[in-house]
Amino acid sequence: MMWLYVAVFLSALALDIIPLIAPPSWTAAIFLLVKFHLNPWIVLTLCVSGSTLGHYLMSLYIPRFAGLFIKRHKTDELKFLGQKLSQNLWQSWLFVFVYAMTPLSTTALFAAAGMGKVKPLHTVLPFFCGKFLIYAALIFTGFYAAANFKDIVHGSFSPKAIVALVLACVVIAGFLFLDWRALLEKKKFAFNFKIWK
Repeated sequence: MMWLYVAVFLSALALDIIPLIAPPSWTAAIFLLVKFHLNPWIVLTLCVSGSTLGHYLMSLYIPRFAGLFIKRHKTDELKFLGQKLSQNLWQSWLFVFVYAMTPLSTTALFAAAGMGKVKPLHTVLPFFCGKFLIYAALIFTGFYAAANFKDIVHGSFSPKAIVALVLACVVIAGFLFLDWRALLEKKKFAFNFKIWK
């Protein structure tokens, strides 16, 4: 059983140490959680720890290989992030904490930190805290949605199961469709439903 928890940590680490498009680490955590009936709090903690370590390690090597992974249109985003990360400690902590809870590219965040030689103190702890909160919402929502989906598939249409499934869909849709860049840069709520190619 212990090796399954190690697998949660290593999968999060592996998915977030490589600056390529990969599924978010919380999806692997939910899969392992549901498939093997693991403790959700331990899964959450290990997933966020692996993700944080993966991003930090990526920030150490990314400056040497940035040209291979990051396209030119990401330059503006990296400049914006670099400015935010070079602020004083409390401002950068607040920015990283909020940014970590958005679906914006955390690869860009840590690439900017690596290129700007930002101290880990400015990024690692607030990133862990922000990811812990959003991953808690996503992992527990996904866990309950998966459990209630099984009930619905087997014909148990309880109001609790239907409400949980609808709530899970609303949370995930809000997370995906909210225009986080407009919220962070302009402090304006907007939604963008054109997120797929």
